[in-house]
Amino acid sequence: MHTATRNVLIILALLFTLGLLLISQRHSILVRLLTVEGPIELAPPTQEGPNVRWHDDYFTVEALAEGVFAIGEPRYYQQNFSYLIMGEDRAVLFDAGPGHRDIRPVADSLTDLPITFIPSHFHYDHTGNTVTFEDVAVVDLPYLRARERGGKLQLSTEEHLGEIEGFATPTLEVDDWLALGSEIDLGGRTLTVLYTPGHTEESISLLESPSGFLFSGDFIYPGPLFAFLQNSGMGDYLQGAENVLSAVTPQTRIFAAHRVEAPGAPELGARDVRDLEATLHAIRNGETEATGLYPWVYVVNDRIELHAEPSWLQNWERRHPELSP
Repeated sequence: MHTATRNVLIILALLFTLGLLLISQRHSILVRLLTVEGPIELAPPTQEGPNVRWHDDYFTVEALAEGVFAIGEPRYYQQNFSYLIMGEDRAVLFDAGPGHRDIRPVADSLTDLPITFIPSHFHYDHTGNTVTFEDVAVVDLPYLRARERGGKLQLSTEEHLGEIEGFATPTLEVDDWLALGSEIDLGGRTLTVLYTPGHTEESISLLESPSGFLFSGDFIYPGPLFAFLQNSGMGDYLQGAENVLSAVTPQTRIFAAHRVEAPGAPELGARDVRDLEATLHAIRNGETEATGLYPWVYVVNDRIELHAEPSWLQNWERRHPELSP
């Protein structure tokens, strides 16, 4: 073999090996690229309109219905929204933001009822991190139950991703496990636990049927939906969309955990979930084009994009196919 040919083959082999390494480490590389150096800089206060009040210089409060409040963090770059839902006997706080500020005094200012904290999923910008709660409930999935030790659940780095903003991976003290499809009785108000995977394996949403509200966490929101993280899955996302559509009506109001712009809490509808479902089918069938190198970007509608792995890396298996109505 000529020396020049041998050198070309060596270079090709090295490039191939490097490519495999980059693919295998893509999630770790992505986390490093997203990592924030130094303290989080807050954006200036926003004009939130007449239905929203500032609780202090950081949190906002918006009454969505009797006993239902959106607690916003519009100065935080991810513009998180958590939801306080009250019955006659107790209340639920669905998500708690990243914990750069303590959300508990905001919730306590709105109710004297005992509050159960429920994370929509385990990413750091929803668990509150250093903020602790007296009562915590999480989704009852077999693989999570198997990791419970003495009522405590140690999250993994892939589930939490807190290193992006310098948060240690927490251990949750779990007081209650929420069965999928079960109802949470707050006294005069019930919430149904829906399994809505895709963004993460453990993602859930809460449906309050009398008001027609669905609290979706990160399953769906205005802006870019992330389906390319290590704990994400395209088949899971399709399952989540099907689960939501089996439970909502065309009149359901969907309140999400992030927004793109002011004012007020981010709101979507059942039509947006149908658009997401249709886009997922089109992607799987090769009927729609993507833009971008990594992640690939698919347009869902004029308010939503889906950011996914390249087609040859997309996982269309459902990790828990039995968890559908």
